[in-house]
Amino acid sequence: MKYHPFALRVLSATFAVAALAYASAVSAQPGAIMSVPPPGTASQTQLPILKEVGLDQKLNAQVPLDLTFTDENGHDVTLGSLMGTRPVVLALVYYECPMLCTEVLNGLVASAETLSFDAGKQFDIIAVSFDPGETASLAAQKKAMYVKRYGRPGAEAGMHFLTGRQQAIEALTSAVGFRYKYDPTTDQFAHVATLTILTPQGRVSRYLEGIEYAPRDLKLALVEATNGQIGTAVDRALLFCYHYDPETGKYGLAIMNLVRLGGIAVVAGVASFILFNLRRRPQTPAVITAATDKR
Repeated sequence: MKYHPFALRVLSATFAVAALAYASAVSAQPGAIMSVPPPGTASQTQLPILKEVGLDQKLNAQVPLDLTFTDENGHDVTLGSLMGTRPVVLALVYYECPMLCTEVLNGLVASAETLSFDAGKQFDIIAVSFDPGETASLAAQKKAMYVKRYGRPGAEAGMHFLTGRQQAIEALTSAVGFRYKYDPTTDQFAHVATLTILTPQGRVSRYLEGIEYAPRDLKLALVEATNGQIGTAVDRALLFCYHYDPETGKYGLAIMNLVRLGGIAVVAGVASFILFNLRRRPQTPAVITAATDKR
């Protein structure tokens, strides 16, 4: 039987999709050597203060919306007054941090610059200092620098740089599981580098760890925080292919979803191939003769 060229192309493309899904699944599986770190002595030589620093992930935890902080203009505001309509990227930092906090904010803005979403329209950025000794003037300086760097219209309304009292700071950091420690010998704070993604209602949705945040991870986290209410259909479809890994604070390929998608593609392609050829199957001589006799 001769097959139509179009049908052959459909079948070839179908098996190509399945092969790609299988290859992705195989290549993404870590080997035994890579998945087990070699033994070391880092835990034995860890500085005592670092044992009190870390991140206890509290997904779906509610942030107290009635907590009062001071904004960059010196006005008292509650967290709830800054939230309610858009997801929030919460950055817990302190403005006089000599290195790490600046890297966190730099990484956030660098990633946000590449998104099609705009701060102040699709999401908000809230930076909160966990140093109760810092002032609104420091917050204003930081905000001015990052608003200028971000450079998009409406950014000023979408970025909030806050300071607060110890009680409010402790309540917020505890709610999201952010553990930090002041070191009087260096007059600095020891802390982790992370962003916390909050839903518009103030619930913890995702954590993005480190100082560099892949634009894809930031976008998917924001889309998830709103249950797909922002972003395009393609953005929502990507959530099927990528899943959030709490251990790494990043999004990775959802291998089984790709395999399932490849299987569905194979079945659909084969079915289309068969139906296409059945419809184009030439009539047998008996059928042609019967049709002629009726005339």
